[in-house]
Amino acid sequence: MLLPIMRSSLGLTTCSIQHTMARQTHHKHEPDFHDKYGNIILFGGTVSCASFWIYAMTQIGIVWNLSPVG
Repeated sequence: MLLPIMRSSLGLTTCSIQHTMARQTHHKHEPDFHDKYGNIILFGGTVSCASFWIYAMTQIGIVWNLSPVG
């Protein structure tokens, strides 16, 4: 009893996936927000993160690698 239900559900899933893929192949790809600005935002985040850590390591006055024995 369970096997026909599973078989039919897998068949519907496979059919719907194939239908979706066929529909997407005919769709003209237009650039979205991530296509237009993704690399710029990634670069800006990298620069701001790097600049924060450079400031933190050089200006705050953290003493690195303290020895626990003196």
